[in-house]
Amino acid sequence: MNTLVIMAKHPVPGTVKTRLAASLGGQAAAELAEAFLEDLVVRLDGSADRQVLATWPDNDAAGSFFETLSAERFQLWTQPGGSLGTRLARVISDHLAPFSDDRVVVIGSDSPTLPTEMIQAAFEALDRVDVVVAPADDGGYVLIGQRREIPGLYERINWSTSQVWQQTRDHLIASGTPFVELDGWYDIDTLDDLCRLDRELGPGDRQGRAGQLTRQRIDRLPPGWDTRPTEG
Repeated sequence: MNTLVIMAKHPVPGTVKTRLAASLGGQAAAELAEAFLEDLVVRLDGSADRQVLATWPDNDAAGSFFETLSAERFQLWTQPGGSLGTRLARVISDHLAPFSDDRVVVIGSDSPTLPTEMIQAAFEALDRVDVVVAPADDGGYVLIGQRREIPGLYERINWSTSQVWQQTRDHLIASGTPFVELDGWYDIDTLDDLCRLDRELGPGDRQGRAGQLTRQRIDRLPPGWDTRPTEG
């Protein structure tokens, strides 16, 4: 069985896209995060045998939001506490049945134009190897998939740094784990990233790659948003 998991955080102002919020404000950043997530759910519906939203945090407001968002197209699975590594390890283990041909591919909600072809390529790669990864331009990764659990894969990683993919790759090589590295893609974390997304989509998102909500939300930003300095 092919399972696609989207790691998703309730888009509440002040809690999501904090680097982008430094340039645009918390409300605008949260609304963009919501648009990214909503468009991914629509665009990726049907991309796998089983589709899962790995949600956070575990509270009534988030639960209501994700139930409405999923519209029964995606199963809901609540992320546990702990580091990103802990949560990734757990979502993989909970969706890989022992002695099965299960394949689990996990993505974040920060790459609204992640090509569907990349997701299909990841599932196909897992027919041949144990792990598949699509690196991110910032040194992390936008996708990781497994067909079996790999002890320690998500340990001793400096999360949210440019070292994430290299440290993960080093572990895979040291442990002798067969893996495939796909072409890279990018996350939307900063104002520069959002400018890149705006250029990729073009006026009216003619290619339809990210869905209408992302394009519409960018178009509602105030004039000059793309010239504001980024803090930090």
